[in-house]
Amino acid sequence: MQQGEIELQDFGPDHIEGAVTLSRQENWPHRPQDWQMALQLSSGAVAIDDQGRVAGTILVTPYGADCAMINMVIVDRNARGKGLGRRLMEQAFALAGDRPLRLVATTDGMPLYEKLGFVPSATILQHQGQMAALEAPDSVEAAGTHDLPEIKALDLDAYGADRETLIDALAERGEFAVIRRRGVIAAYAAIRPFGRGEVIGPVIAGNAADAKALISFFAASRPGAFLRVDTESRTGIASWLGEIGLAHVGGGVAMDRPARTDAATVRPKVYALANQALG
Repeated sequence: MQQGEIELQDFGPDHIEGAVTLSRQENWPHRPQDWQMALQLSSGAVAIDDQGRVAGTILVTPYGADCAMINMVIVDRNARGKGLGRRLMEQAFALAGDRPLRLVATTDGMPLYEKLGFVPSATILQHQGQMAALEAPDSVEAAGTHDLPEIKALDLDAYGADRETLIDALAERGEFAVIRRRGVIAAYAAIRPFGRGEVIGPVIAGNAADAKALISFFAASRPGAFLRVDTESRTGIASWLGEIGLAHVGGGVAMDRPARTDAATVRPKVYALANQALG
């Protein structure tokens, strides 16, 4: 490799250490274990500079044939302005095939994504902190592995794509809770270790009251723990999250390519994301 040259390679486990270094430069909280989970679900590319260092990353997480999330898009600050972000995105397009694409954009990334045909669809709000002491609601119960098929079906109805692999990965690492009505799961949430503490999500429910009950169920068992919830602004639970100790600390803009036309009619609703990377 010539001096100053940057080469794209398939993203593999050996690149995780360099990827963690990049994400820390951006003040992202991802641990090696968080990168490992993302890579388990995804294929991707890394940019390697002439010193053998990871200078850029991108992952593509397919959800069946229904769509793919583009995520973990980072370009080293010393390598910006040279078209590397576009090269990584073009590699992501090749990996995604003909699937519709989704991502959550940072302010810095939005201009490139718009040039590449992505359309804003929602505002994502990141809430985190040490939650207030809450009582466990009677309507919520812990879920078992026997509930996973029903959870997957409910998730498909809400998200509009087959996230079976994501739910299996969450089951390996975390816990699920559900609300049943007449013996049928009407709402569910997951929690897993992530970053500085744990992230609650996805949260899938038919109404805000059920979503709040699911979040409260996990918070009640973890008094004083550091928790995170990523929600869309239009779900209406953001102010409540602030009231219980999860401050609004940032977020991003959900974008689609091509634009989605059915998001407003899908029920039940996604009240919290698995996180911003995984949707």
